Amino acid sequence: TIVLNNPRRRNALSLPMLRCLRQDLLHDVKSRELRVIVIAAEGPVFCSGHDLKELSTEDDVKHHSQVFELCAEVMTLIQKLPVPVIAKVNGLATAAGCQLVASCDIAVASEKSKFATPGVNIGLFCSTPAVALGRSLPRKVALEMLFTGEPLSAQEALMHGLISKVVPEDKLEEETMKISHKICESSKSVLALGKATFYRQITQDLDTAYKMTTQVMVDNLTLRDGQEGIEAFIQKRKPVWTH
Repeated sequence: TIVLNNPRRRNALSLPMLRCLRQDLLHDVKSRELRVIVIAAEGPVFCSGHDLKELSTEDDVKHHSQVFELCAEVMTLIQKLPVPVIAKVNGLATAAGCQLVASCDIAVASEKSKFATPGVNIGLFCSTPAVALGRSLPRKVALEMLFTGEPLSAQEALMHGLISKVVPEDKLEEETMKISHKICESSKSVLALGKATFYRQITQDLDTAYKMTTQVMVDNLTLRDGQEGIEAFIQKRKPVWTH
């Protein structure tokens, strides 16, 4: 579990926070023991997005570029990791904070959570959050969020596909762990292959996607755990994964 822990600054994605997040996402990433990553936060705001003090005219264009480039690197890293990443949201997620939720593989939120891209209201359109939002939400829903800055409730976010589940606040930890433990029952190598393939095929046309995934299914059968799972099913026993 990675915890955004700067509630006084509304867990803003400052350069130091982004560097820490990148470092923590990569920590033990090659370990066979690492099976799932949960991103949580302290305080009433899950993440408020970029630290606007870093985006003032006091800093130069090079510094501004560094902020957005590192943020894009972290968001794309989440989908490149070999294990599932779950956002555990209990509060407000705005701008790049909403982008972070949209970039995770799974998102579980409490009923009080809200999601918004309000940059337009301060003259900074949420163009980079729009990349993740536009890939998670129907276009018209994403654009209404981006054009108005108005928040989605947790139930609205669930209905439109921004998050996976909504639960009462007192059930958030339990539900997140339930999903995590279920993931841990599967083979890490099979999940890694499946996750990478999903994100590859989602941007391809139908014929290309089927051609690529057909080969991946064949490749999956060559994995030790691919054969173990099938043999265990036939023999009516639990599989013993090597990961």
